[in-house]
Amino acid sequence: MLLTPARRNVMVLAFCQAVAMTSISMMATVSALAGQMLASDKALATLPIALQQLTVMLTTFPASYIMRHFGRRAGFSVGALVGMLGGALQCYAVFRSDFALFCLGNALVGVANGFALFFRFAATDTADLGFKSKAISLVMAGGVIAAFAGPELAKWSHDWFQPVQFAGAFVAIALLQALNGLLVQFVRIPRPTPAERRLPGRPLGTIMRQPVFIVAALGGMIGYGSMSLVMTATPLAMIGCGFAFGTAATIIQWHVLGMFVPSFFTGHLISRFGALRVMLTGTAGLMACAAINLSGIALWNFWAALVLLGMGWNFLYIGASSLLTEAYRPEERAKTQALNDFLVFSLVTTASFASGGLNHHFGWSAVNLGVILPVLLAAGTIFWLLQRRRPVPA
Repeated sequence: MLLTPARRNVMVLAFCQAVAMTSISMMATVSALAGQMLASDKALATLPIALQQLTVMLTTFPASYIMRHFGRRAGFSVGALVGMLGGALQCYAVFRSDFALFCLGNALVGVANGFALFFRFAATDTADLGFKSKAISLVMAGGVIAAFAGPELAKWSHDWFQPVQFAGAFVAIALLQALNGLLVQFVRIPRPTPAERRLPGRPLGTIMRQPVFIVAALGGMIGYGSMSLVMTATPLAMIGCGFAFGTAATIIQWHVLGMFVPSFFTGHLISRFGALRVMLTGTAGLMACAAINLSGIALWNFWAALVLLGMGWNFLYIGASSLLTEAYRPEERAKTQALNDFLVFSLVTTASFASGGLNHHFGWSAVNLGVILPVLLAAGTIFWLLQRRRPVPA
């Protein structure tokens, strides 16, 4: 039986997502530790990751522009090429013990991740209305491979060039970017027609004022920002509590499983219960994560909290991505998706910058307290839109 074009693209993009998330989960495992090793001020340990998130944010509009005018495949190829350069530069910086150069390498990998963000949206380009939420969810499910591959590859590669620790991990990241550059050549999505490129659609200000956009963007921002704040600090907190690098990598592995295993059924849950109810469940998972982390620093606390952090992120972020597709017309797709991801990674960047300083100066508890009010805000806006959409009794 032949795959439909939409399902074929979903399959290819799921593999691309798997490779991209393997690279990202490796970065989550080793980048803060390498930054701590290279930085003279240890409070700057998470600065490289923060710069990576900053360039993700800054890449959203250029990436969207390139894909709108030259097609998805061309855009994804550019991203992979920049990512290869970034991984190579990170490795070189570790050999030279150059923190500034290491930050630049992280920033270039962030550019690659900025293009990879659009894998989930690209899956909807050839999908009919009933398949869109499932297409997003199935592409995100490719991250399950990353849950196993990322931390294991980090543990295996970080001492390839002993006594220069972590250099091998960044060589592996460059190779993963090269693999993605190959995989994206199999994506088959028609380029926008000249007529589609000429249609401006509504102004962004009009799109942004829609309640559906407000809730989708805020849900994505707070879901991803909260996850980044806690996840970025976790390896630092665990090492500070006396756990070994391998143990911290295993916890990140469980976290990534929590992020992506639910993707096999998140799309079905959205189809059955609606994106808003799934998003509300995600906020409950993030609150449970904070509560468990605040209750202690035993291994089980880190494990249970990071799994719940991943699951909460999955429901909130995929639900928000699905909800966003209701906010734009076809000719508005590129700029609306770019605006959404720009807003999301504005908060993710802020969270990444804050994570290392919060953990260093105020401790692990401060990191977890920092997510509570934003998550309550997200839950409140989701509930507000649910009430607006409730049918009026006859």
